[in-house]
Amino acid sequence: MFKKVLIANRGEIALRIIRACKELEIKTVAVYSEADRESLHIKYADESYCIGPGPPTQSYLDINKIIEVAKDSVSEAIHPGYGFLAQIPAFAEVCQTNNIEFIGPSSAILKKMGNKVTARKTMANAGVPVILGSMNPVKNEDDIAEVADEIGYPILVKAVFGGGGRGMRIIKNKKGIPQAMELARLEAESSFGSPEIYVEKMLTNPRHVEFQVLADKKGNIIHLGERECSLQRKYQKLMEETPSPMMTKELRNIMGRKAVKAAEAINYSSAGTVEFLVNEEGNFYFLEMNTRLQVEHLITEMVSGVDVVKEQIKIGAGEELAYKQDDIAMRGHVINCRINSEDPYQDFVPCPGTITQYHAPGGFGIRVDSALYAGYTIPVFYDSLIAKLATWGMNRQEAIQRMKNALNEFQIEGITTTIPLHKRILEDESFKRGEIHTRFVEERIGSLTPEEKYEGAEEEVAALSAVLANHLRSRRLGLAVIPKRKTKKVSSWKMLRRHR
Repeated sequence: MFKKVLIANRGEIALRIIRACKELEIKTVAVYSEADRESLHIKYADESYCIGPGPPTQSYLDINKIIEVAKDSVSEAIHPGYGFLAQIPAFAEVCQTNNIEFIGPSSAILKKMGNKVTARKTMANAGVPVILGSMNPVKNEDDIAEVADEIGYPILVKAVFGGGGRGMRIIKNKKGIPQAMELARLEAESSFGSPEIYVEKMLTNPRHVEFQVLADKKGNIIHLGERECSLQRKYQKLMEETPSPMMTKELRNIMGRKAVKAAEAINYSSAGTVEFLVNEEGNFYFLEMNTRLQVEHLITEMVSGVDVVKEQIKIGAGEELAYKQDDIAMRGHVINCRINSEDPYQDFVPCPGTITQYHAPGGFGIRVDSALYAGYTIPVFYDSLIAKLATWGMNRQEAIQRMKNALNEFQIEGITTTIPLHKRILEDESFKRGEIHTRFVEERIGSLTPEEKYEGAEEEVAALSAVLANHLRSRRLGLAVIPKRKTKKVSSWKMLRRHR
């Protein structure tokens, strides 16, 4: 086992990895930017080193600085967490060159799965179903039109090296091809350094269902069941749960075997996630493989009893999996809410600031993964995810009720968060019935927004009437009066590229 591990990340995931290392009696090294001097993960690590200014390109994405700290601290391994350098082949390669274990898959696997076209080909050859579309990058409008004529509209053009919804455009008919192609290419090049795009059939209201896999370096591979990740906005997940409300035992076995087969096809080792889209008829198709630890790994841990982070570290150290597939059983139901510092009723604009009051919920079946505390100032440079709140229940109904109670108890003051949105989703009748899909938030919660914004409408009308009367009196007196508004301030912080 490793004696010392450097965590090349920040915030709650860095803290999560540090805790896992402590249980394995491994010394930890934290790196931090100047903007993260007060971050909680620094306080919990055995050693900590500042690696540069706040912008990620000058700190958490600076490979040379991180490798230098690893050498100076005599770290045997680096855990990248998720985001930042977790799926960058060059980073894994540099680690190997410097005899530092990269806790994750090899650079060759990162390259293969980072190329969506190569990943599609690999999965298709392995017998894993893929969505209809092109098996090579499309070069021009004619190529796109040819694929569309074969598979039918609507279609998606997607970045070959893409993710997170960037470099993706919907095309509903032939007339939409030129503009969609140009925009997708431009966004793909600016976001991922390559303008290459490909085409997939667009599924109508699919579910997003993923399987957690663990694979050691001796060829042993298991899955830990599925996670339902359909509740999204702008292709970013908002809530997850396990098991999926639509899952049957038979379908879980089939999809689980395909997930394992996908990992086998690339000789995978480490923790990873095979993601599928499931259409309304129950047919499933490979979407992508996330070759790293997932944000939502905690809900799988809570139903399976397997510590995914510890197992990932053990695999990195060369240990054999302690579990067989028959050892894995899903017990109960878990729901996770991603708490973001965003205003859900102002197009999810990020809302950084200082936490004036913080109280995390507690009780049986409740888990909070966060690095927040009262007095902490959220930096403007990074992802707006500030906490993960998960609740366990014997069944879905109990998990939902427990989540309602936990959200009511959760106090994060000084900033705007997505907690009100999560509360509204939990009250939605379609959600309660498990009738969800990837456009659920857009279609259902959009109609709920005005109701949330105008609660207490009678008081609002009275206040506006008073302001109007005052304004009219002032005009008669020849005065210019700007009435004070009681609405929440909207942060001017620009939406940053996500490192999730």
